Amino acid sequence: MSQTEVLNEILQKYHENKLSHAYLLETNNLNLALNDIKLLIKNLNCPENYQEKCCNCNLCNLINLENLPSLKIIEPDGANIKKKEIEDLKVSFSTKPIYSKYNIYIIKNAEKLNASSANAMLKFLEEPTPGILGFFLTTNKDIMIDTIKSRCQIYTLKYDDSSLESTLNISREIISTYISKIKLYLAAIYNQEFINHKTFLLNEFPNREDIENIFKIILAIYYQTFLKLNNLKYNEEIVSIYSLPEDKEKIQEKMQIISQILTNMSYNVSIELILDKFVIEMRGSHE
Repeated sequence: MSQTEVLNEILQKYHENKLSHAYLLETNNLNLALNDIKLLIKNLNCPENYQEKCCNCNLCNLINLENLPSLKIIEPDGANIKKKEIEDLKVSFSTKPIYSKYNIYIIKNAEKLNASSANAMLKFLEEPTPGILGFFLTTNKDIMIDTIKSRCQIYTLKYDDSSLESTLNISREIISTYISKIKLYLAAIYNQEFINHKTFLLNEFPNREDIENIFKIILAIYYQTFLKLNNLKYNEEIVSIYSLPEDKEKIQEKMQIISQILTNMSYNVSIELILDKFVIEMRGSHE
């Protein structure tokens, strides 16, 4: 099952009132898995029907910032996850949540529970309290303690190494905001004489990191299309973002332009100058 199918299945269990109290998720990318679990948590706790970029409450923002009191994310402190962290979790979840439907904990690198912390966690799992939901994230479920595994629903979250999520290590939610703008941006480059970068890109994405991510996605579109035209393995999802002319030489030339732009991004050069250079060179290559 893909990560989307796994998360949709858990969400369906929620709607059927059949949620387990704990899930063990084996994954090849812990950070992406954590991002997807946060998205699932937004869905589970939304007071209405979850919608991306909804502004009716502050729940999603608190989850993104990891400031929601009823969400606890535990990671190894040094080589292991300590018993004290599990004990503190129990104390935190001794009362019902105020801002959300569930008290939720996420144990990242769950295989690093040491003997004492695993024993404390086991007691937590053996006597599940209604309204508490747990996620154990690990890169190798086989080295997890059997008594913990036996008390969890087990799934695998497998990420494609060529996917944008893996490449950029950011959530699909954020990527979708980039993609909607990229489609307009690429079309505007070839269809308009002038682009006001401040109103077109920078007002919405003022951070240098956002602009860099946008250009990484643009490069991925050209690269995956190039692979497709050469009958090599390619990512269909990335290719479908924007339809490019089937001209291998032109695509290769534009890939060099985009790569140079990304190199320039690593230096302290004005973003507006970089964007001007990109549009001029892409238009020149297009002629």
